[in-house]
Amino acid sequence: MADEADLAALDDRVVPFTVPDLDVRGRVVRLGPSLDMILERHDYPEPVARVLGEAAALTVLLGTALKFEGRFQLQTKSDGPISMMVVDFNAPDSYRAVAHVDDEKLQQAIAQDALTTGELLGEGHLAMTVDQGSQMTRYQGVVALERQSLEEAGHQYFRQSEQIPTRIRLGVGSIVSGAGRQWRAGGMLVQFMPHSPDRLRAADIHPGDAPEGHEILTNDDPDGISDDAWREARSLVETVEDHELLDPMLESERLLYRLFHERGARVFEPVIVQEACRCSRERVLGMLRNFSPEDRKAMVADDGTLGVTCEFCSRRYVFGAEEVEEGLGTE
Repeated sequence: MADEADLAALDDRVVPFTVPDLDVRGRVVRLGPSLDMILERHDYPEPVARVLGEAAALTVLLGTALKFEGRFQLQTKSDGPISMMVVDFNAPDSYRAVAHVDDEKLQQAIAQDALTTGELLGEGHLAMTVDQGSQMTRYQGVVALERQSLEEAGHQYFRQSEQIPTRIRLGVGSIVSGAGRQWRAGGMLVQFMPHSPDRLRAADIHPGDAPEGHEILTNDDPDGISDDAWREARSLVETVEDHELLDPMLESERLLYRLFHERGARVFEPVIVQEACRCSRERVLGMLRNFSPEDRKAMVADDGTLGVTCEFCSRRYVFGAEEVEEGLGTE
């Protein structure tokens, strides 16, 4: 039987893969201790923790595809009990997450048993932003939130913004062990990336990101695809159950073998991810200096200090008023 060290080695990792026979590529993510640290730190109610866990898994799936050192951010803003979520992924391997909750709306949702992801988010929008640094143009795709799941919102993002047929599966849950309750999340993303001219024509896929004004794929198939290879891959992914994404005893590689062993999946070196906040004393000091003198004055407490708590990691920073005004920050 695997010991705790063996099981821990299977968590907080992303396994990239391809299935050449089906012209698909993808990734499988398992989040364990890193996600548990985020959710327990804020002591979110169970329904909120579940949705934020889904958002974290989705963000890590997409963020680990970046081929450069930059940032991928998922942000929602909506009228449901979860009024906002932000998940930041810093390439190549770290992420952080936070949710804002309307407590009154959440209690109403619990009383009405309206606790699906779509019901908790409500209506608004979901934005996915790729930031390649100050010298590069930021790219953002926006999807309307209309009480759908985050899986479907992800599908819409790829249909509208990148014209890449995509299937996403997400799962969140917790296990109880000697260490207590521990949160886990898992996800799988599969994309159809045909190479042959015949398959490209059959799929009617525009290479690369869809340019402005490019028509979204439409026909009887939900992805606008008539290719049997994509239909097979999509059907296999849709058989994945939540417990397969969350089971600490089931390696991602074994799950991929179950799905694609007849076609021959190829797996690549996993990416090990971690929870890490981007805040620092210098960043917070710079933020304070961006406020007007009047606003800074209003922030000063009776003891002459300005205090700021990072909403992601809850770290507390305290500055003397003179330190902020004179720019003489010290650790």
